[in-house]
Amino acid sequence: MPNMPDGLAALLWGIVTFSLLILIHEGGHFLAARFFGRKVHEFMVGLPGPALRFHGKKTTYGITAIPFGGYVRVAGMEPGPEDPLLGPVLAAITRHGSATAAQIALELDLDEEEVEGALVILADWDALEQPSKKDGGIFHARFDPGLANDPGALLDQARSVTYRALPVWKRTTMLCAGPAVNLIVAVLVFTVVVSSYGVLTTKISEVASGSAAEEAGIVAQDRITRIGDKKIGSWNSLVTEVAKYDAGESIDVGYERDGATKTVKVALKENPETKTGFLGVSPSLEKPTLVQALAESMSYVGLTFSAVLQFFNPRTAGAALSQSSSVIGASYMAAGAARQGALQYASLVAMLSLSLGVVNVFPIPPLDGGKIAIEVVQRFRKRELPRNLTLGLSAAGAVLLFALIGYLVCADIVKYIIR
Repeated sequence: MPNMPDGLAALLWGIVTFSLLILIHEGGHFLAARFFGRKVHEFMVGLPGPALRFHGKKTTYGITAIPFGGYVRVAGMEPGPEDPLLGPVLAAITRHGSATAAQIALELDLDEEEVEGALVILADWDALEQPSKKDGGIFHARFDPGLANDPGALLDQARSVTYRALPVWKRTTMLCAGPAVNLIVAVLVFTVVVSSYGVLTTKISEVASGSAAEEAGIVAQDRITRIGDKKIGSWNSLVTEVAKYDAGESIDVGYERDGATKTVKVALKENPETKTGFLGVSPSLEKPTLVQALAESMSYVGLTFSAVLQFFNPRTAGAALSQSSSVIGASYMAAGAARQGALQYASLVAMLSLSLGVVNVFPIPPLDGGKIAIEVVQRFRKRELPRNLTLGLSAAGAVLLFALIGYLVCADIVKYIIR
């Protein structure tokens, strides 16, 4: 069992770190929604539940009792085709100024439960005022009664502040904004860190004894320039390219020594962690220019995409799982990084932000990428997918994601708590 201070530190820094990541991610969605003039009801850090709330002029902000997660609730994001009762119900209640669901149902000869559903949606669109406990279920109209004579125009006005009123490209921009801000913040932070610490290069500082590189005659101070047919310009690209080969494969490695370019055949050995090809060299650390630091930081985006793709490859999925962490592991790492200093903590936050942004791009409902995929499909179909299908896809995706999260949580409990 870890001592109490370590556990408390992990809890504290986990809450701080993930709250910060959610602010970054959901902040992207929030800013895009406000930029497009959409009604944003809530901006919350944490999963839905009891919360401390601050009511702004247009949006309610807060933090919930479970601060791992977050959401921005935008008007009109309910799944499925638009309810055909919205127009008649809105016109009727606007004409009266205020009414209950039972009164509107009686007037329009409709089912009261269906009318209640339409009223709730209209209230979410800010076209009606939700009834308070003292009102006895009375909804209050926000539009002038004279507008009730044209239900179509009235509904268009109510819909104008909603997500569903936007064209597809603006919807997808809103959905992309969260991951995009994660990636931008990560790249900027990594640029600062790389500029401060230096960058790992393909100039070799050390060759492991008995390694494939040593057997091929590669020595310290050589600079690797090519792996197979691939030109190598950074340490990250070298690692990524070598990992594409299996242990035992022979590849051509190009390198520079004393100004001369040479090529040697190397029989790769096995990386004990990934079970892929292994060269056995260590990089040198060099001080980069700002442009080089930015380029190095941007390369991390591609590396993270490659790392996530390993989960979908049966050959590498096991190794990818073994090298991944849940919120528990990330919290312990955050506490450790915070003890080491500001730059170390900033690097970890940037890495987690980058991972969060990349994961959310993948087309798996209910992730942002899955929502984008649904928007694209609906655009080509020229009509919205059935509500039950959309909810079913989101539920299936959620089950897969929670299964993965559950596995990682169990592994981290064993790693950090039981042991």
